[in-house]
Amino acid sequence: MSQNAELQRRRDAAVARGVGHATQRYAARAQNAEIWDADGKRYIDFAGGIGVLNTGHRHPKVMAAIEKQLGAFVHSCFQVMPYEPYIALAERLNAAAPIAGPAKSLFVSTGAEAVENAVKIARAFTKRPGVIAFSGGFHGRTMLGMALTGKVAPYKIGFGPFPADIYHARFPHAYHGVGVDDALADLAHLFKYDIEPSRVAAFVIEPVQGEGGFTVTPPEFMRALRQLCDEHGILLIADEVQSGVARTGKLFAMEHYDVRADLITVAKSIGGGLPLAGVIGRAEVMDAPAAGGLGGTYGGNPVACAAALAVLDAIESEGLLARSSAIGQRLREFVSVLGTEPGRGIGEVRGLGGMSAFELIVPGSANTPDPDATKALTARAAELGLILLSCGVYANTIRVLVPLTVEDAVLEEGLAILGRALDEVRET
Repeated sequence: MSQNAELQRRRDAAVARGVGHATQRYAARAQNAEIWDADGKRYIDFAGGIGVLNTGHRHPKVMAAIEKQLGAFVHSCFQVMPYEPYIALAERLNAAAPIAGPAKSLFVSTGAEAVENAVKIARAFTKRPGVIAFSGGFHGRTMLGMALTGKVAPYKIGFGPFPADIYHARFPHAYHGVGVDDALADLAHLFKYDIEPSRVAAFVIEPVQGEGGFTVTPPEFMRALRQLCDEHGILLIADEVQSGVARTGKLFAMEHYDVRADLITVAKSIGGGLPLAGVIGRAEVMDAPAAGGLGGTYGGNPVACAAALAVLDAIESEGLLARSSAIGQRLREFVSVLGTEPGRGIGEVRGLGGMSAFELIVPGSANTPDPDATKALTARAAELGLILLSCGVYANTIRVLVPLTVEDAVLEEGLAILGRALDEVRET
């Protein structure tokens, strides 16, 4: 029996069924954009730990920062005996975030925690309960995170009831028939039939949806949200758990817009592989909760904060913002060329910077989703040595989260495998 098979046997016996897997291949070691499984097979990593590894596996700067902090101390709890790495990271992010006026930060451990804390802060500041999120959005697997998430399968099935005062409007995606005017009409309907604006604390939106399919929020819609916020005293929360930390060619995806959020959540790649998340926001908003109302035993772990500071250093010193844009352009060009061949069934190719994706549709159709081909493509790509992730409301989107530090030769090798896998899937 192979090591992968033996580990799968042990996993089936010991780990809850509800924890899913993209593959049944078990990681043994990794470096930058390459990863080897328990049987010694090499893979090119186009998944990046679901967006956690923008600076790659085991980046030298990150590893050095981790090792240095390990030599000092691993934990004290920031609420008990605070420490400098937490403060230094807050200072860096406060200075860089596209927030109007002075900013402050809070650190926790997961993206879901960051989103929940952003909602807590918004409610404390506005003294209002309501929150409006959008279809296709993903905001975590906690109870409030699931309530905010605009996708039922697999996240919500069997877990209700969910917290109250959460509402949803459609996310604008013209390719699937929802225009900006349609989404704004939904908000008008919510204000008329479900909740008055004076009871709404915040809108929660991903500048680029993650699990929803890497769909980019149209600039005119973001402007309209900002206008509604300003008109009614509502806060704008940008969930940048997946779109942040250089993924879109900017440190924050909100930098692509000409309006600013009041609160921004970060996680995933900010820790360079270690669990770290946070909320950055307008100082007066962040200071609304009473002392003791925010925090967590592990929040802003010193080792993770040291890693995050090294991540920011790497992004700056290695030009990873420009690299992200170049990777995204190369990916979209490659897939667009693939789509010119009949029978491949490639629909919309989209993204922002290195956060790029494409839909698989039934060949010959206008835009009929093809989730079966999508599942087959990720499986065949893994067999050929490429780790790919699918996503999307219709489970037919292939997203690419390759480390921004990937070598050109490795990137091209991965794209070649992607093309071969797609051809073989379409031939069957």
